[in-house]
Amino acid sequence: MKKTEIKKMSLSELNEALVNSKKKYRNLKLTHSVSPLENPSEIKLVRRSIARIKTEIKLKSVQ
Repeated sequence: MKKTEIKKMSLSELNEALVNSKKKYRNLKLTHSVSPLENPSEIKLVRRSIARIKTEIKLKSVQ
């Protein structure tokens, strides 16, 4: 997800996106351990997306 998309989301949407991203991350890691992924850099992108979502959740919960 892009930073601009994440900033537009509400707190509940962010929490839902976080859960979905974590599921996707776990699935990618499991798939990659069994057989190599076609694009292993996708794991890094999902992990960074999770970090962006967590940061935005923290910022919105403080306000």
